[in-house]
Amino acid sequence: MSTLHTVNKSPFMTQSLVSCLNHCKEGDAILMIEDGIYGGLAQGQMAPLVQEMGKKVSLYVLQPDVTARGVDTAKLLEEVEAVDYSGFVDLVTKHDRTQAWL
Repeated sequence: MSTLHTVNKSPFMTQSLVSCLNHCKEGDAILMIEDGIYGGLAQGQMAPLVQEMGKKVSLYVLQPDVTARGVDTAKLLEEVEAVDYSGFVDLVTKHDRTQAWL
């Protein structure tokens, strides 16, 4: 059974992303939304940990949230894929359950 994990808090403000990464299993996916998108930055403090986890799980950011924050998708880690709202729905239906990290 796979899980879609959503993270909506900035890694600069909380440990939600770290907790999420520590609980993910192979085959899971992480979708960074709202301020959580900062966890997908190539130059961010979380980059090495997120990159390493990208070998086991699929990593995504919500494109509208990236755009709303004025972040260029070229600044995201190569392992991170941007998805729109339709892609978000696809991820929810693809996985057996969804876990929100608040």
